Amino acid sequence: MAKATKTPVRKPGAIERGLRTVFRAVFRVVWAIGYRVALVFGLVVGLATAYYYGELPDADALLDGRERGSVTLLDRNGDVFAWRGEQGDVLTAAEMSPHLRNAVIATEDKRFYSHLGISPRGIASAIRINLREGRSALKGHGGSTITQQVIKLVFLSQEQTLVRKVKEVPYALAMELKYSKDEILSIYMNRAYLGASTTGFEAASQRYFGKSARVVSPAEAAMLAGLLKAPSRFAPTSDLERAQGRANLVLALMRAQGRLTEEEYDEARTNPARLSRSAAQQTGGAFADWVMTEAPDYLTSRTTEDVIVSTTFDPEVQRLAEGALARVFETQVREGSKAQAAIVVMDKNGAVRAVVGGRGHGGVGQFNRATQAMRQPGAAFKPFVYAAGLEAGITPSDIIVDQPVTINVPGSGPWSPKNYTRDFKGPMTIAEAFARSTNTAAVRVSETAGRKRVRAVARDLGIGSPLAAGPSVALGVSEVSLMELTGAYAAFLNTGQRARPYGLLEMRLRRAETPLLTNREQPRYQIVSPQVAGRMTYMMNQVVEAPWGTGRRAAIPGRMVAGKTGTTQAARDAWFVGFTADYVAGVWMGYDDNTPHTGVTGGGLPAEIWRQLMSDLHADQPPRPLPMILPERPVAVVQPQPQRPASHSKPAAPTIGSLLESVLGGIFGN
Repeated sequence: MAKATKTPVRKPGAIERGLRTVFRAVFRVVWAIGYRVALVFGLVVGLATAYYYGELPDADALLDGRERGSVTLLDRNGDVFAWRGEQGDVLTAAEMSPHLRNAVIATEDKRFYSHLGISPRGIASAIRINLREGRSALKGHGGSTITQQVIKLVFLSQEQTLVRKVKEVPYALAMELKYSKDEILSIYMNRAYLGASTTGFEAASQRYFGKSARVVSPAEAAMLAGLLKAPSRFAPTSDLERAQGRANLVLALMRAQGRLTEEEYDEARTNPARLSRSAAQQTGGAFADWVMTEAPDYLTSRTTEDVIVSTTFDPEVQRLAEGALARVFETQVREGSKAQAAIVVMDKNGAVRAVVGGRGHGGVGQFNRATQAMRQPGAAFKPFVYAAGLEAGITPSDIIVDQPVTINVPGSGPWSPKNYTRDFKGPMTIAEAFARSTNTAAVRVSETAGRKRVRAVARDLGIGSPLAAGPSVALGVSEVSLMELTGAYAAFLNTGQRARPYGLLEMRLRRAETPLLTNREQPRYQIVSPQVAGRMTYMMNQVVEAPWGTGRRAAIPGRMVAGKTGTTQAARDAWFVGFTADYVAGVWMGYDDNTPHTGVTGGGLPAEIWRQLMSDLHADQPPRPLPMILPERPVAVVQPQPQRPASHSKPAAPTIGSLLESVLGGIFGN
């Protein structure tokens, strides 16, 4: 048998031996340094973890991290129509729908229940994506676990820096040791911002779907979880289709990870989530902004509690007001016009039902032209002048002369008001002068009653803005808001009792039975007598009904209407404010920069908007009479006789009218 040949063992050469020696030496050095660094790093992380562990509060204390509370506004039917402040309500993750928990984990941290708070794989993947997309390693995708996101929400800044990333390690380990996974998830799901001023999934579910997060469907859960990526961009109130598209991506992740069955996935895709009725209507923003300013700020803008506010708001009235405004601008205003308009609707007691703050007004905090814009009312101020005159003893059937008037104003010199028509029509009744909106007559009545009385009547009826001291006060040169002017008109329908505009009925804390504040019973103050209010209502009815009335365009066939037009110098402001037996409404039109109108007066487009609104509002209501008092004797229509001396138009026998003529003649030198 042949003898086996032994393979000789190759001995390493000198170079190879040298390299091995160098490698072993380097390895020993690296190992010596590495394990020492690791020991030091581990010690530092351990000490930091222990420190943060001791500093962490109980999990329950971290659930609600809002700096401010929320305000939820209810309409007159008890339905939510607006939200303000930081919406939030606490539910633990275990109390929320399992679909919602699965959606959050699927889209944010699919290995949440298996890692120790840090996911090296996730961080490495995020760095790779950032570099591939041309960003720095730490910009863009963060690869953060839900635990790390809680750390950013609660303890550290949102800035993506290396220092912050290093700090996250001991924080995450401390949280994983201190809290259970469900507690960490609960903190996250209550602290995450989800758009539309909502913090936490319970608040977002109530805001968008009008239901608790306990019962959301897979489609709704996916839409809510989709908000975590970009709350403002994917908010369904901003773009429902975009939010539904994002939800579909979340649903696909849930199915791929086995968190949805095929049947549930198909059902959710076929029936995507939709907004609740109150969230979809996006109306009443101007009303909500106004109520927030009317209520105590410690319960609204500065509240740290969750407050429920019951209001007088009527969404149907709001819809009709917005619709009337839109129709008139679409059909009777040139395309591209920058003109603005505002509307206020209330009942005779001052309960405000709708506020349109301007064309396109919908967002929170926009300029509210119904309550914030201070504009000259022009002739729309004249009801207060004539009410003061009626209190002084003038009657609607008394005769007054429309002819030039000059008043010497100390410090300013002679002042001669002109009529809008630039002519004078001679003798006429007080009622006709009011319906024609004759300026000289209004000044004569103001001077007869006394400017002090005129200002007092206006203030007592609800005009809180400063009023001019001179004779021009009669022509509405003092700036007012549409809200206060409309409220002052309501007093005439309210038989002379002040009708202070109000929208707040009650305020209470969420889940509390006892209200903190109630405003359901309004005080009753008799400002002018029922007789004066009834006569003024008659005169305002003539503005719409009489052939010479400036507000004829506001007439509603088969229904009694009263109101007054107002147009200021160069038509910078145009108004119509009036009422039926059921509602009081005011309309203003103008430009924000005071640009003059072209061919627009209070008796034109504002009256048209008012008529369309009131026609729609009363469509299903039977006509009711206005509480007006007719003149004591038939009104004799005196034809203008400008060439005849004023004395020729006086009755032969002394009457109230002739006495008034004598008084006025003495004042103005007729």
